[in-house]
Amino acid sequence: MSKSLEEVNQSVSTQNKKTVFKKILAFFGPAYLVSVGYMDPGNWATDIAGGSQFGYALLWVLLMSNLMALLLQSLSARLGIVTQRDLAQASRETYSKFINYILYILAEIAIAACDLAEVLGMAIGINLLFNIPLIDAVIITVLDTFLLLFLINKGIRKMEAFIIVLVLIIGLSFVFEMFFAQPEMGKVLYGLIPSIPNEQALYIAIGIIGATVMPHNLYLHSSLVQTRKFSRSDVGIKQALKYNFIDSAIALNLAFFVNAAILILAAATFYKNGMHEVAEIQDAYRFLQPLLGTKWASILFAVALIAAGQSSTVTGTLAGQIVMEGYLNLRIQPWVRRIITRLIAIVPAVVIILIYGESVTGKLLVLSQVVLSLQLGFAIIPLIHFVSDKSKMKGYHIGKVTQVAAWLIAIIIVSLNAKLVYSEIQGWLETSENPIILWLTVVPLALGFLFLLLYIVIKPFISKAKLNIENHSPHDMNLKFTETSVHDNKNIAITVDFSFADENAINYAFKMGGKEAKYTLIHVVESVGALMYGKQIDDHETTIDETLLLEYKLMFREKGFHVKTLLGFGKPNKVIPKLVNKGDFDILIMGTHGHTGMKDLLFGTTVDRLRHKITIPLLIVKN
Repeated sequence: MSKSLEEVNQSVSTQNKKTVFKKILAFFGPAYLVSVGYMDPGNWATDIAGGSQFGYALLWVLLMSNLMALLLQSLSARLGIVTQRDLAQASRETYSKFINYILYILAEIAIAACDLAEVLGMAIGINLLFNIPLIDAVIITVLDTFLLLFLINKGIRKMEAFIIVLVLIIGLSFVFEMFFAQPEMGKVLYGLIPSIPNEQALYIAIGIIGATVMPHNLYLHSSLVQTRKFSRSDVGIKQALKYNFIDSAIALNLAFFVNAAILILAAATFYKNGMHEVAEIQDAYRFLQPLLGTKWASILFAVALIAAGQSSTVTGTLAGQIVMEGYLNLRIQPWVRRIITRLIAIVPAVVIILIYGESVTGKLLVLSQVVLSLQLGFAIIPLIHFVSDKSKMKGYHIGKVTQVAAWLIAIIIVSLNAKLVYSEIQGWLETSENPIILWLTVVPLALGFLFLLLYIVIKPFISKAKLNIENHSPHDMNLKFTETSVHDNKNIAITVDFSFADENAINYAFKMGGKEAKYTLIHVVESVGALMYGKQIDDHETTIDETLLLEYKLMFREKGFHVKTLLGFGKPNKVIPKLVNKGDFDILIMGTHGHTGMKDLLFGTTVDRLRHKITIPLLIVKN
């Protein structure tokens, strides 16, 4: 499989940094590209609508959405760091071709909805600031595609720097807006207590969740973390996970500040003055100056809007490339992909504005965010399955507490969406002059999506159960065989215990791999001290084992084999799987002592206990 965002994959080195600060700084960046999706113009529309209609009451929805986003983005980053696969690639490896086509189409719809919001937002900002007609401003947004091409050709770090500058512009603009608006802090804190005033508030709340937790960002983050080059050792992977979580926490909290500031601004100006119907960004721009008494309030609002649209459109088109390459394994010229993504967003925007006029842009923005929210389940559920899978995650799967939290988030989002869809369809059926058409089209479509959602929830559980029942037999795999004289260029692990069993295992491995393969001799120290103190132990048995292992390595290196060693401490059936799963091995080869019958019952075998715990093929060489 090709690498995700191949032109920038592993292009930023995080190694050989002299200070911890420089090391952390090398990892910082991907989450800022992701965070702009959490403060794009679609968020502005839902935040303004929520603030003007319900004051500070929906602030808690923003806080809850931000916490959801932080957990989900950290899971997305974990998937990319550990498996070196983005979410789309992982889905393609897990689900059938038919299901993947559907998931791909849904992901593209989500990206188109997101890009529609960004195009409209940026066009509105240009229209307000420079008095350019909205249709012309929409067409101007095509030009930023070429800006993206220029930036990515300069390297991912240049793009990250550009985005961070835009994020700072947005943040500083709202610092001043808060200063002008003077919100009532008591009511702000009260707004953090959960409440849903009415049905319309639920619609806005779902729009806020859709605008905050965005499906295309889950695809994007799992790919962007792969732009960092770091050691694939246990220490290197854990360090990458830690630093990327810090990166996500800082970037997403900044996005929360921006979203909260927009809602608070709307509540402190429009709601306070009884202007509950302000939902259009254009109206917000026009009313800010007279309400706050300074033209800078409107100017900063428009500048921040353009910066938000520009920054989020860059990441939206990147997500489009990731989704197409990941699901379809189809790689086209990046500039063609980005033009297609932009046109998919611009065409409906132009058509709707021409037909209905500029007054519908606010409703269109809110609708785009609700569409995004409806797609969320189809991205979140596969992500949770993947990062919970011990085999896929090679020992870095998430714990039970995190799994429960992630599934709760998925249940909340899917339940809210189900409620929204049911209410909308019920309303259409009651008011439609020809309900039979809806029964034959919309209702079956909604049921189809429900069954698809249930399928992607249940399928991985069924697959795991089937694997356990069938003893991991690959009955459903389409295997392709090629004839080779020798399995060379392999990374082969061999367990040794300095007994006669080693000879056959090592000789068989050398025949399998030849002198081109890489070999790792694994030995586990089983002394009482090793069981108690692990690698901190420094006893006589450990010294002898280290010496014998070194002698093996020198002996085989003199014969021209690429050999290194790995020493573990404790019980072999527990230690060997950990060492093997953390390495990049193709196969594990073990020798046996020929135990049978009663001896196996009395002493047990390391083989039987570890064969279910490792994620690579195990070859037993019998003596």
